[in-house]
Amino acid sequence: MKHPEQQSVRSDDDVTTFDGSTPLARELADMAKRRQVLAATTLPLPARTRIFTISNQKGGVGKTTTVVNLAAALAKSGARVLVIDLDPQGNASTALSVDHREGTPSVYDVIVDDLEMEDVVQKSPEFDGLYCVPATIDLAGAEIELVSMVAREQRLARALSSFLENVHEGIDYVFIDCPPSLGLLTINAFVAATEVLIPIQCEYYALEGLSQLLKNIEMIEKHLNPKLKVSTILLTMFDSRTNLAHQVAQDVREHFPDEVLAAMIPRSVRISEAPSYGQSVVSYDTNSSGSLSYMEAAAEIARRGVPR
Repeated sequence: MKHPEQQSVRSDDDVTTFDGSTPLARELADMAKRRQVLAATTLPLPARTRIFTISNQKGGVGKTTTVVNLAAALAKSGARVLVIDLDPQGNASTALSVDHREGTPSVYDVIVDDLEMEDVVQKSPEFDGLYCVPATIDLAGAEIELVSMVAREQRLARALSSFLENVHEGIDYVFIDCPPSLGLLTINAFVAATEVLIPIQCEYYALEGLSQLLKNIEMIEKHLNPKLKVSTILLTMFDSRTNLAHQVAQDVREHFPDEVLAAMIPRSVRISEAPSYGQSVVSYDTNSSGSLSYMEAAAEIARRGVPR
């Protein structure tokens, strides 16, 4: 007869033995080790403001989730971070728990009506040093209104530059969340940024449309913003149980060996739940796998520094 501590139970997948080396025990031990490493890490602050546009023309890849959680993770580590919500849906504003009801001064007023950015910035209650320029429903009509404006592609860049020159305590990171389409709002985001971060989900069709996105970025770099560079690619929605996820991750790393972060964001219920509470997963469930993964990704971005 087996010792009680080594009784086996049959799950849907396999037989697991409670002997201290179960998959769950190994996962918990791994997460504890990761928490210790992060707790002992002091992240370097950039010498100058790093401005990221987070973009992927394919929807549902975790773009806004990535913006919010990277910003929260860096702010938690002591950086001063500004999120610019350039998506008319305003999901980043919701997740950072800042007011973006109709009529609230927003990014729309900045790019269409020339309002100073400092007049619309709100402090997020998530962490000290985390700020947001919210998006309201007014932004939905901005694409049409921008068409007839002078220097229509550069309006966000000029407003952001003016804000960064005048802000007293300085901003270490700016993350711009843009719509999943290449319109004038997204072009404004690319012109304002110096780095592009592309989230890619570890699922079928992951690379679909990516070549077109890279061509668009190259065109903007050539004609509108010579400082723009794809510096970072983050693998999201990774399910370690499937061969497909591992294959997609391998394919992306082969195509972009220098840009892909080692950290990968897992599929996680906690990540999905957090926005409904007006929080990032970093504050909603600090010890979850999703939170740890975003904090590791943020640490990697900070350590990599400005791309050469």
